[in-house]
Amino acid sequence: MSVATSVVQGTSTRSWQPSFGAWREGDTWHFRVWAPAALTLDLVLRDGSSRPLVRGPDGMFMTSWPGLRSGDRYGYRIDGKGPYPDVASRSQPDGVHEVSELIDPDEYQWGDDDWQAPSLADAVIYELHIGTFTPSGTFVEAATKLPTLAALGVNVIEVMPVAAFAGTRNWGYDGVALYAPAACYGTPDDFRDFVAAAHANGLAVVLDVVYNHVGPEGAYHGQYAPTFMSTGGDWGGVIDFQDPDGANVRSFCIDNALHWLHEYHLDGLRLDATHAYHDGGTRAFVRELSAAVRARASRKVLLIAEDDRNDINLLRGTEDGGIGLDAVWADDFHHQMRRLVAGDCDGYFESYTGTTAALADTIEHGWFFRGQWSSYHGRERGTEPIGARLEQFIVCLQNHDQVGNRAMGDRLHHSIDLAAWRAASVVLLSMPETPLLFMGQEWAATSPFRYFTDHAGELGEAVTDGRRREFAGFPAFRDHPERVPDPQAVDTFASSRLHWDELLREPHACVWRLYQRMLAIRREQLKAPGGPAVVHAQAPDDDTLVIECVLGDGRVALCVARLRGRGRVDYLPTFARGGACHLVWTIHCSTEERQYACDPYRLMWGVEGERHWAEFQRPGALLMIGARE
Repeated sequence: MSVATSVVQGTSTRSWQPSFGAWREGDTWHFRVWAPAALTLDLVLRDGSSRPLVRGPDGMFMTSWPGLRSGDRYGYRIDGKGPYPDVASRSQPDGVHEVSELIDPDEYQWGDDDWQAPSLADAVIYELHIGTFTPSGTFVEAATKLPTLAALGVNVIEVMPVAAFAGTRNWGYDGVALYAPAACYGTPDDFRDFVAAAHANGLAVVLDVVYNHVGPEGAYHGQYAPTFMSTGGDWGGVIDFQDPDGANVRSFCIDNALHWLHEYHLDGLRLDATHAYHDGGTRAFVRELSAAVRARASRKVLLIAEDDRNDINLLRGTEDGGIGLDAVWADDFHHQMRRLVAGDCDGYFESYTGTTAALADTIEHGWFFRGQWSSYHGRERGTEPIGARLEQFIVCLQNHDQVGNRAMGDRLHHSIDLAAWRAASVVLLSMPETPLLFMGQEWAATSPFRYFTDHAGELGEAVTDGRRREFAGFPAFRDHPERVPDPQAVDTFASSRLHWDELLREPHACVWRLYQRMLAIRREQLKAPGGPAVVHAQAPDDDTLVIECVLGDGRVALCVARLRGRGRVDYLPTFARGGACHLVWTIHCSTEERQYACDPYRLMWGVEGERHWAEFQRPGALLMIGARE
């Protein structure tokens, strides 16, 4: 059985022709709109001039207009009403409720023809939110931080959704103008500059895209195509991929994906909540999108799913009847780790035991639930990950969901002591799975990441009320709902911004050096040559985890992590069972080295015959590599 490959070939960026929106050929602009319920559609410019579009099959309207220029504003009158913004607009400089701006992406001068993104096997992903990543929250300022991320050792930037949304602040999952970068972050060319700067610093860029719903404010899709959305979604209008007009809806979203890849030179897409797609549960749209990207993308492309079903079909190649994606967010590792070190047991954490044995099992397989009963879901969950490689499972200690969906937006390192955070971090970066860091965790940032919105009027009030009702059952908020930060308040957004000056102070600088060191070890030792050939994980006691990776050249990498408390641990490595295995060991990283811990404690380790032992005064971790004499 094979799994999907991420190498694709296609046409050049300049030969890309959209199926929706406005694009230029020579001196002429072409306009194409799907409006099956409309009898007439008129293109209207800011000066009041207009011309009708010609209706074609399936409600597709088209026209051309010579002499227009990038920057001109335009909209559409539908059966005499409007003008409305183009739902495939490339720019909404005045907001999602106003008319659109013509943008020609071919006017941008790229210089990344020789760029090659890292392979998935070598990837270390860094998730960031443009609006809170820097003080100004813009593409321009975010680009100034890219050399720091390159120096840290990450090589893939995953950007939370940037599609234009109502208001001036949002996580991005309320996007409505799906082709247009949010104006509060900058112009389309500012985003292109960000991608170009990332490539110049050796960083690939993956964009989070949302095809399960559109936001609750500013979505004009229903004016053009009433069947584009159905009601009843938790976050806004549900994008409806099913009959009778599902084919055109799917084409619109696939064109959107290709637009981001071609017009912005992105290296991949992360598909938000594919388990929530309104496609009858068949995943047909995901398979169709994957096939289209493989056939028509111009670069090496990474396709990632967020999907809570633990379904191996997502990672199987289409030739084997699978969906054809490259990787999937695998949350089981996070949930087991958080329950173990922080004790969380509410909600979906109830299905996890949080034992070191369960954590070891998760590391060996990529996800924990492989058909077992889940008490939270009330059913059997997951499949055996047969045929998948461990790097196809993207794991984390925190991400935007696992932090931001908490009432106070507190991070894991806000709930445990720094010694335990360092130990958990070494585990994450020692694993063969692909690690994802959430912005700021690499220096144990003090800032939370809270849920924030900027919706107008009654909708904004409803969001605030809904957020507080969500946590009404928690003792801390039952009698004091006002303690839940108001998502509409500017302060809720502002408090979520990173404080980059923390990098210059302890203990944050120590944590940053630990991450930098571990990423260097991962890059130079664990992934070269050939990465781990065999992976074993074991739980010698209730508080300690041991990960063994037999590397391609015969060396053995050994991570010993005490995740809770203090004590001595004795363990027999898997590679040594059944006979002596004489290796010369070199310690490459200890969380109790002074450069990584401002207040180092003694951490002892030794070998007695075939057995190894380590003695911890508090939570900590060792990473060592053994080679034959």
